[in-house]
Amino acid sequence: MGRFTVWDYVVFAAMLLISAVIGVYYAFVGGGQKTSKDFLMAGRSMSALPVALSLTASFMSAVTVLGTPAEIYRYGAVFCIFAITYALVVLCSAEIFLPVFYRLGITSTYEYLELRFNKYLRFCGTVLFIIQTTLYTGIVIYAPALALNQVTGFDLWGAVVATGVVCTFYCTLGGLKAVVWTDVFQVGIMVAGFSSVIIRAVVVQEGIGRIVNDSYHGGRLNFWDFDPNPLQRHTFWTIVIGGTFTWSGIYGVNQSQVQRYIACKSRFHAKLSLYINLVGLWAILACATLCGLSLYSIYKDCDPWTSNQVSALDQLMPFLVLDIMRDFPGVPGLFVASAYSGTLSTVSSSINALAAVTVEDLIKPYFKSLSEKKLSWISMGMSLFYGGVCIAMAAVASLLGALLQAALSIFGMVGGPLLGLFALGILCSFANGTGAFVGLVSGFVISLWVGIGSQIYPPLPERTKPLDLSIAGCNISSGNLTSTEIPLTTVFSTPGAERPALADNWYSLSYLYFSTLGTLVTVAVGIIISLLTGGLKQNTDRKYLLTKEDFLSNFSRSETEQPEKVEVLNWKPFTMADEGTDNPAFSHIEMDVASDKNKVNGLHI
Repeated sequence: MGRFTVWDYVVFAAMLLISAVIGVYYAFVGGGQKTSKDFLMAGRSMSALPVALSLTASFMSAVTVLGTPAEIYRYGAVFCIFAITYALVVLCSAEIFLPVFYRLGITSTYEYLELRFNKYLRFCGTVLFIIQTTLYTGIVIYAPALALNQVTGFDLWGAVVATGVVCTFYCTLGGLKAVVWTDVFQVGIMVAGFSSVIIRAVVVQEGIGRIVNDSYHGGRLNFWDFDPNPLQRHTFWTIVIGGTFTWSGIYGVNQSQVQRYIACKSRFHAKLSLYINLVGLWAILACATLCGLSLYSIYKDCDPWTSNQVSALDQLMPFLVLDIMRDFPGVPGLFVASAYSGTLSTVSSSINALAAVTVEDLIKPYFKSLSEKKLSWISMGMSLFYGGVCIAMAAVASLLGALLQAALSIFGMVGGPLLGLFALGILCSFANGTGAFVGLVSGFVISLWVGIGSQIYPPLPERTKPLDLSIAGCNISSGNLTSTEIPLTTVFSTPGAERPALADNWYSLSYLYFSTLGTLVTVAVGIIISLLTGGLKQNTDRKYLLTKEDFLSNFSRSETEQPEKVEVLNWKPFTMADEGTDNPAFSHIEMDVASDKNKVNGLHI
């Protein structure tokens, strides 16, 4: 196998350097970050394309770069059905959550919970988000670094600290603008990394036809699995239904994503950014799938995992890269740079979102006298602080890897009930604070019950359906062979006496349904309790709800003309930014439209 050369380190360092330079550029261009709104919301002046690419980048962490191809290698291309899921998720986010959040002009999504219900729910949402995101960031930084280190010998802590420091550096200096534009650059690197692997694999295998043919005969093209059983890990239904709920929790209401599309300069741009980002998601999914099938085609007769050449599935991609790229100096470095670009983009959006949530939900409400200048300094301080926390979490992950992974999958279940909470607020005019709180707690309890149960009793292999891997073509002595076969069976064959009946039914639920369960329980309980506690009597302000005008305005002329009008506003001298600071819930644009009744034909509420 090849090892890392000087050129690979040069490519990697160049990627970090360019990211840092972008941060410095946005720290000083356009007068820097004068207000906390400039820092956290990019002054609400972004256009659709960079935001779309940024959404794609942060969704796609190094876990995607290394994990998805391995997933397809092991379980087949049924994972592709996520293409349908992504379309549904983007549709939900753009048509249900975006109109309400954009109209209210909020910085933190959890601000909505106070406006609609009460400040206790806002506090719950904020704390859950902070815990979930810090846990997630620790794993996102550490897991890929470990996989790459074990295969390529790429320095583990050097890489972790370098990425952490560069990330914190450009987040602290450049704010959301720097985060978005570095993401745009990093998407380019990720696509380049994927493409180099795919092109080289096609050359090695003498054409894409052979890759598809091998995959077909190896049972890897298992797209259509319509088994309705909710216990099977990935089927058409678990992916389309369960996946939609799981990802809507991330796209529709998660601060890291919402913060960016709210930073667009008009609602039209915000929606457009989500729809363009959908194309990005499809492209990334297609790349990852092709990589996974190439992996299978190249290693169909000698699986590196079973033959102990790699110790975990997520090391397969780096293994493949070193195997087929050893004659191309710098290309393995490009692949590692693409994996770390995934990490950087995810971590930077997390840091920025954590800073936004802390400033908006934990500092502003309690220290009302702070000036904008001070707030922007505090925002920078929070970015710095959370950057440090993320590097620390990576160190924790190295000591308690499995534990942290378990904690994360448990907090992944937070997404479901929170999505239910926002859905209650936006879709049910009669939902009240009591109902929402009881719903949230019950959704939580159910999710945690299933989630922790599934951690203790992992589902049986017939539920996950791993496909066959062969080591017939390996030139290794057979003595080594038997030793690798045994641990697999011992892991799975726990005697029936130890597994309670619940374990094979309730706890074996597909992991994608955890979120769905949480959301549905939260909404159902929330509606019942709200109706019992006089929810129908309360008078909810229409601007906190999704109305039919929100939907109709997609088709009205005024909405499509708005961006041009906004463009003109934005080119006035930069004094505009300071006028609206007294009430951030209204941007000047909306004030302008509201007064201009005849053009909007009464659609603006």
